[in-house]
Parts: sequence; structure tokens; C-alpha cells
Amino acid sequence: MSKKQHPEDDKSKLVPHTPGNGEGGGDDVVHSIAIDGLYESWFLDYASYVILERAVPRIEDGFKPVQRRIMHSLKEMDDGRFNKVANVIGNTMQFHPHGDASIGEAIVNIGQKDLLIETQGNWGDVRTGDSAAAPRYIEARLSKFALDVVYNPQTTEWQLSYDGRKKEPVTLPVKFPLLLAQGVEGIAVGLSTKILPHNFVELIKASIDVLKGRNPKIFPDFPTGGIADFNEYNQGLRGGKIKVRARIEILDKKSLVIRDIPFGTTTTSLMESIVKASEKGQIKIKQVIDNTAANVEIQLHLQPTQSPEVALEALYAFTDCEISISPNACVIIEDKPHFMGVNEILKYNTQQTLELLRQELEIRKAELMEKILFSSLEKIFIENRIYRNIEEAESWEEVLSTIDKGLKPHKKKFYREITTDDIVKLTEIRIKRISRYDSFKADEMLRGLEKELKETEHNLKNLTDYAIAYFQRLLEKYGKGRERRTEIKSFQSVTAVEVIANNQKLYVNRADGFVGYSLKKDEYITDCSELDDVIVIRKDGKAKVSRIQEKVFMGKDILYVGIFKKGDDRMVYNVIYADGRGGKSFAKRFTIPGVTRDKEYDLTQGNANSKILYISANPNGEAETVEVKLSQSSTARKKVFEYDFTELEVKNRSSKGNIITPYPVRKVDFLKAGSSTLSKLMLWYDTEAGRLNKDRRGKYLGKFEPEDQLIAFSRTGTYKITGYDLTNRYEPEKTLRVEKFNPKQVITAVYVDGDTKLHMVKRFLIETSTLDKEFSFVPENGSRLIAVTSSEEPVIELEFIKSKDKGKVTKKVKLEGLVEVKGWKAQGGRLSEFRVTKVALIEEEEAAPEESDSDTESNEVTDADQSPKKKEQPGPPPQRPSQSRSQSQNASQNQSPWSSERGEQASLFGQPAKPQQSSQSQQQKSQPNLFGQPEKQQQSQSPNLFQEPNQSQASQAADQKSESSDQENGAQKAVDDDGNDDTILGAGQTVEW
Repeated sequence: MSKKQHPEDDKSKLVPHTPGNGEGGGDDVVHSIAIDGLYESWFLDYASYVILERAVPRIEDGFKPVQRRIMHSLKEMDDGRFNKVANVIGNTMQFHPHGDASIGEAIVNIGQKDLLIETQGNWGDVRTGDSAAAPRYIEARLSKFALDVVYNPQTTEWQLSYDGRKKEPVTLPVKFPLLLAQGVEGIAVGLSTKILPHNFVELIKASIDVLKGRNPKIFPDFPTGGIADFNEYNQGLRGGKIKVRARIEILDKKSLVIRDIPFGTTTTSLMESIVKASEKGQIKIKQVIDNTAANVEIQLHLQPTQSPEVALEALYAFTDCEISISPNACVIIEDKPHFMGVNEILKYNTQQTLELLRQELEIRKAELMEKILFSSLEKIFIENRIYRNIEEAESWEEVLSTIDKGLKPHKKKFYREITTDDIVKLTEIRIKRISRYDSFKADEMLRGLEKELKETEHNLKNLTDYAIAYFQRLLEKYGKGRERRTEIKSFQSVTAVEVIANNQKLYVNRADGFVGYSLKKDEYITDCSELDDVIVIRKDGKAKVSRIQEKVFMGKDILYVGIFKKGDDRMVYNVIYADGRGGKSFAKRFTIPGVTRDKEYDLTQGNANSKILYISANPNGEAETVEVKLSQSSTARKKVFEYDFTELEVKNRSSKGNIITPYPVRKVDFLKAGSSTLSKLMLWYDTEAGRLNKDRRGKYLGKFEPEDQLIAFSRTGTYKITGYDLTNRYEPEKTLRVEKFNPKQVITAVYVDGDTKLHMVKRFLIETSTLDKEFSFVPENGSRLIAVTSSEEPVIELEFIKSKDKGKVTKKVKLEGLVEVKGWKAQGGRLSEFRVTKVALIEEEEAAPEESDSDTESNEVTDADQSPKKKEQPGPPPQRPSQSRSQSQNASQNQSPWSSERGEQASLFGQPAKPQQSSQSQQQKSQPNLFGQPEKQQQSQSPNLFQEPNQSQASQAADQKSESSDQENGAQKAVDDDGNDDTILGAGQTVEW
């Protein structure tokens, strides 16, 4: 607070203002006050009041002022029975004139957290957003937990209420991290606070860890459940962020069900966001049904064209099924706001609990010592019949003096001096008690008090152990049913463009140059979404990318229109264009992985009058063969010839290309399709996110061609064959294994039969081919899958109990020879005659190729800002025949590529290869390999330009082998229990056990 003088206190500095004519008369003087003075004094006073007395909780008990007064009022009214909330509101207003509505709302807020208040009646539902009934209809009382943890008048600091008639606590002596357990949110003036609720059980365990000197990590737990990513939680400080998702399950191909909702949302608001996204066409939902009762259940029925996996991701991208929460832990310490992390708050509350327990023990120790002292005095007073000596006393002072003389021989036994008050208490003992005094019972009581005193003193000396035992008692007494509800998980970001439903149709007017989804009378191109980008390539060689709109001008004479995907380096454009200067025609292959929207890019050399003669877009880098027809007026001997795009290397969009003819071209026609010249697509499976990726996250799955498929095995014993689209999602909780599908590989599975509870093993071939349909290969009686593999020589580590005397035995067992390969519906055989306790699959995961290895098989070249440049490694230079010159993409000579028909092979690296032998077929002569050199020369003479310089030709050949060949020729090793002997297991061999 500013200590400056109040603006009104120093009137000598005020400027008098006298009203002029027409502004009023008289001698009144108006004093002007500077605005900065108003701000520094009055506004800061108001802000401080709101911060300290309304919005921000104190760290000691975790309550805002109104909550603290409610808890004090409930304690004052507590008689074990329920009280009407309306009565609680009225009683609370004795301590401070809060509004009745605000007090009622605060009571309901505490009651809905189900920790401090036991409720009766309709208290609303935080999941559905239903409000509580009127205060006169609902009732409340303190919970047993609150009575045990929150209150202790002896350790409470008190203050007078606003009118001085009542006493209220400054803070309540809470012996628990209540602030973190309940959470709090408040908006003050100039700052706000938002502390998220944490799990009751985890907080107790974390407090025990703090007392043991550890540094635990705690994360929020929401009453609504759901799934949360706390990677950016930052201990609840400013700048942190939490992503919370609804728990969504796929019921079947046509429906989803939401089981949990994100914290801070309700079923009503969630459904409204889903309906809104459906109306916008972002997700195709046919019907939303709310079946919420005791548990949340919202069913979503999808339209027939909507994939459930894509719909699930779209829910996270476009609706409140995923929200972001920004915590901001701010608390009041010594009447000042402080920003603290949740770990600091936990340590503060734990140390406060330790201190409160110490105070309680010291108070109890003092009480016990006083009880022992008075019981001993009472015993001496009665057994020594001192009360008879006061019969002849004539005054009160003489009575006290007589008793004091009788106690004098025993005073040395006591820990303190005997006071007049002690003697007065002796005189107040009734004759009935003296007459029935039992010395034995008195001794028993004294021994009990002394025993309790020793325990108290021991607890004080071992205060930390006592506090740990206190928290453990809380956990045992109140922890049941308070397990974590929110699942902790790492999320993979959902890209809206990838999951949005196609809610528009793309049209083009090629002549006029317009593109959009409102041109419904023009040429239809494809379905699209409002978030997609469209790429246009015109006849003049210009390319442009723009956001899809209702109608946008992209330039006249459009040759190609398509959906542009940023970063797609497998979309290859094959182009033949005529240069405007010189008349030569060039062919080029290129990718466009990234551009700037609404900027034109020239795909030719930029000369005037250049034009594109032929263009094709190939999603997987296919290279077709075209027929080039020259002008009839040209002097070329051969006016029609074929050109194969496989002769070209894929480069970037600014490359010049290869000259295919110096003569004018009349027409270029498509002749026949070709295969992809790109390397196979390498994929990984992220087991935490349940998603496929190309970013080397998770388990390596292999290299994929367009016709390849994946197979996913669930923990319930089903399999499903799917494609390898990156939008696929496999639920991590239900999925046991995902791998590349090979129908010829034998599947080995170990499962527990639901009826017999025995471990079974079976081997079978996948006989189905239906995509995206689950097939169960274990009995549907509650059986669960333990391990599954497609390894040719599967080995498991088996732990079983052979006998009670020997205990558990661990062996490595080869499964290949245990059972025969049968149909996928066969039950299989028993794994072991003994009781199996553990089964673990032993296998070596296939190592993913290094970056350099993948480059050796790829012709893809992207822009310098998109991928690293390929470096040519040193090696023997290719042979250079004197009569042949290469067709470099940057060359300007007039020789045409059909020179390969005369025995020459064009090299894509700017140097011709050695002429082919005459024994080669004509197809071999005219068809180059991916590196621009004939197959024979590559094996014998030409080095691999992308391989490390020290690798031998043998290693090059090994790199080109298929994965299936590696699996057929490889041998799997098993290690004995001692870990020393590596023995190769032969076919059918089983380790004895």
C-alpha cells in the first residue's frame, strides 16, 4: 500500500474552482483532485480489499473468507444432524454481511466437491450443469473428515467479527493440503487465481514423501474424469497449460460414446459444441443422444460416410471434447498475494500440518500433566484424610492454610508449585465422591495417564514419524473410493485440416480462371473442406496456392487444380513445357512441399511466352510414359516418339529440367501408367498416442508400399486389418500390438482362457482379408490376450510355480514346437502343466534405418528449406564415353533423350553411363535404374553416391534385400538363465523345463 497522504488531507495543494456565470452562484468552492491520487489511494484500497477479503484463498487453510465463515458457522451449528442451508446462510451472515445468494452459492460449491460437507437433497450436478435446489430445500452437515482435520479451537487464532459481537477464526487449523485437494478459482482486481483440484490419495502420499525428504510430483485430478496431458503443467504456475480430453470410445463403425467430459465443461455445453461443429460440416454427426444418469454417456451416431477414427479426432479438434486450461496458482501469505507452484504449496501445507500436530501434542502433554497432578493431589487429600483437618477451621483462609500444610510433605513429587487454585479445587470435591473413592481405580487411572504422557513425549521427540502415521491413518480411514479419475497421458496434436470432414465441393472455371465451392455450374474437381488449400497450375507455367473460398480468381487457362497438402513430399508433378526463348521443350519432375499462400511461382524458366504442354500429379511419385508429337513443319526425322518420366530425377520446383526436343511440339498425350520411383514409406507406431507417424516416434513398423496393410491385435483377443493412413487411431488401452501385415506369417498367441483360467498357446494363419473389421481368435468368454507375435521363432520368458518348496521358476521357452499351426478359430494347447504366474515375450525389435539409409533409396529432392541436401560421397568417377554427353537438367545442348535407342544410357547425375552390352534387351537399354545407370554397372563399377564411403559392395547389396528375406534367413537367439551362454535355437527346439 502506498503511504502517501490522502488527497483530501492536504487541501493547501488543491486548486480552487469557482463556478462562472451560469454555473451556479454563491461562495461554494469546488476542489479538484488529481487522478493519480485517486488511483494510488482509493483504487488500491479497493483492489487490496477484493484480493484479501473476497477472491484469493489463504495458504494456511485454502479458504476464501466467505468459505471460512461458512465452515465456522457449520461447526457452531453442528449437533450431528443435518441443517437447512437457509439456516446456515443466516447464521453465516452474523460474521459478515455477505449476500445470501453468494453464501448459498459458496455452500453448494463446497458441497459438490464431496469432501467437507455431507449433503442431503438436490445439490445439482457439475457434470450436467444442473443447479441445486433452493436453500430451503437442501440440507448440510460437516463430514467426519472435516471434523477430524479442519477444527481445533485450541490451535485456532481468533478475531472479532465485523460488528464486534462474535468471534471468527483468522484461519482454520487445517492439518491437510486442503487447498490442493479442493482447488479454487477467483478473479480479483488486477490478478486472478486458478488452482486445480488434485487427487486426495496422491496428496496424502505426496505429503508423506515430503516428510521423508523426497520431492514428489503431483498432478491435478478432476471430478469429471477424462484424459489429461500435463507435459506443460509447470507446477500450476502462470504460463502453464493443461490439455484435457473427453474419454470417447468407438462402439462400432457407425457410433461413438463419450464416457467422461473435460473439467470445466458440462454435458449440455459439450453437446452444443458438437452440434455446432456438425452444422458447420466439420464433422458428420447424424444424431446426438444424452443418456447420462449415474455415469456420463453421450452417444453419437455418425453419417454413413464418416469414419469413426477420423470422427473421434475431429471431435478433439473442433469441439469442447478437448480444451486447454491455464492454471495460475496465487495465494495469500501474510496478507500479501504470492505466486507459488503446487509443490511449494504442498510443502508449506505439510510443514504446517507438522507444526499443528506439534502444538496439539504439547497441549495434550500439558493437559495430561495437569490431570496427573490433580489426580495425585486428590489421592493424597482423600487417602491422608486431610479434609478432616479443616473441620475446626474458622475462616476460609484457615481452611486453605490447613490443606496446604497437609500437602507440604508431598509437594516435592509434583512438577510445579501447588497454587491456591489447586487447593480450591480440592475443597470443591463432593462428600459423595470422597465416600466412594476407590484407591485401586485411582491408581489405574494414574497409570493410564502416565502411559499416555510417555506416548505423547515420544511422539514429540519423533514428530516426523508421528506425522507420517497421521497421514497414513487419514489414507486408511478416508481414502477408499477416492482413487484417481483423470487418466494421465501424452497427447499428439490433432491437425484440424487432417480430420475435418469434406463439407464442400471444389469447382473450377478453367477458361475464366475462377476456383471455389460456389461455382456449382462449372467443372467439379473433388470434395474438400473449408480449411483446405487449393493449388492451381496455369498454362503459362505459373503455380499458386490459396485458401479455398466461395469464389477466387487464380488466373486464366487453368490446367491443373487440386488440394494442396503442406509438407507432402510424395506428391510428384510431371511436367513438359516449351521455353518461350529458343523454342526447346523441357521435361521435369518436382515436388512442392511448402509455399507462401497467394504467391505465384514460375515452374518454367521465366521467359515470356513459355507454356506447359503436359502436366500430371502423382500422389505416390508415379512416373508415366507419354507420346510426344512434333509439329508437322519441323525438320525432325521422327515426329512422334515416346518419353518415359522415369528417366528424370525428382527435384524442386525451380529446376530447369531436361531437354526432350529442340523442335516445336504440337501435342503430348498420355500413353501408359508407370510405377512409383520413390522409396517405400517408413512408418512408426506411437504406443502412447495410438497413432502412426513418419517422425520416428515409437515402434518402427517397416517400409510400406501402396498395397501394404497393418494388423492390430487387441487385449481382448481380436485382430483387425487396416490400411496405413496416418489418420488411423488405435486405442492404446485396448491395443496390444500393431505391426505390418503379412498373410503368410504365422501368428503365435498366448492367452488366458476366461473359463478355466489356464494359459493357452496357439499358432495360426490370418485367413480373412476384410478391412476394418474385428475378428476374435480366442474364446469369447472373458479371455484375455497376454502376448502375440508374428516372429518365425517366438520365444517367451515363462515364470511358473513347480512346487511350493521350490517357489517360482523362470525359463525361456520356444513356442514354435509346442503346438501345430491350425485355423484362427482353433483353441490351441495348454502352455504349461504348472501354475503360470508370468509370461513375457522376448523379441528383438527391428531397428529403423538411419536417415542416410533411407536417402539411398529415395529420389525425392525438396526445397533447401524443407529437407537437408544430399551430399555426394567420394568414390570412383563414372566412365565418360567420348561420343556421348549427358542430358543434365541444367544443360542447353540439342541432343534428345531418345539417343538411348542407339545404345547410350542417359545419366541423371550429368554423366552418361557405359554403353550397354548388345545382349541386353531393348527394354533394358531404354530403361535406367533410379540412379541413372544400368544395373550391371551399378553392381560392378559405379559406387552408390548416397552411401558411406567405407561400405563395401556386399553391404550395399545387403541394404537392398527385402525385410521378408531377412526374416526367413535370420536366427533368433535365446539366453539361458545365467545370461552367459548364447545358444542358437534350431527349428522345433524347445528349452526343457
